[in-house]
Amino acid sequence: MTALISFEDLTLGYDRHPAVHHLDGAIETGALTAIVGPNGAGKSTLLKAIAGVLEPIGGTLRFHGCDRRDVAHLPQIAEIDRSFPLSVYDFVAMGAWRRVGAFSGIGRGEGRRIGAALAAVGLEGFERRPIGTLSGGQMQRAMFARLVLQDATVILLDEPFNAVDARTEADLLALVHRWHDEGRTVIAVSHDLDMVRAQFPDCLMLARECVGAGPTSEVLTEAGLARAHSMIGAFDTHAHVCARAS
Repeated sequence: MTALISFEDLTLGYDRHPAVHHLDGAIETGALTAIVGPNGAGKSTLLKAIAGVLEPIGGTLRFHGCDRRDVAHLPQIAEIDRSFPLSVYDFVAMGAWRRVGAFSGIGRGEGRRIGAALAAVGLEGFERRPIGTLSGGQMQRAMFARLVLQDATVILLDEPFNAVDARTEADLLALVHRWHDEGRTVIAVSHDLDMVRAQFPDCLMLARECVGAGPTSEVLTEAGLARAHSMIGAFDTHAHVCARAS
């Protein structure tokens, strides 16, 4: 396997205060990788940087053999404004924007793709439902359907199984493994360490810095978790502001 995304002395943050700093490493092509660590470890921050939502303060993040047009990002469900009057069909159809453009109509071919995406996540018959009426699990299914429609080679998932029922988690995990079997690269942030151990062969543990990276059985250990928690506890919230990379 070869590196798909590499990090070289990567520092990320907000208002130039570091949330992840001096990160070196790589995500391999076709990997199924979980990002874990304590609260405040920088997990979602790293995912946003890969998605292109957040620019580095220092160091570099590079793609090899693809670019950010090949990336699909599922944010945390709390970041979705569900008060906006949008149907499930229209919400999922947003995944086709890269192919059809934001102002183009949905043709018959895209309509079939939307139907297939809804079927893949078990939401047939929900097309006209407002997204504000969906349960948490149903909304997460709709977000996964939008990813299916994007058809990306790199898929980023931020807490994709948080607060969903067991059946929804199992159905969405099956979709994640299907993507992996198709050769796509899947990177997921999760707090569910037992699920990570069972479902994700590779793991990156963060505590603002890299605590460990590699096979999950070697990285996600009691010693590694203890070190991560101690590193977060020792982090100085009044650290000096970082200089922005030129």
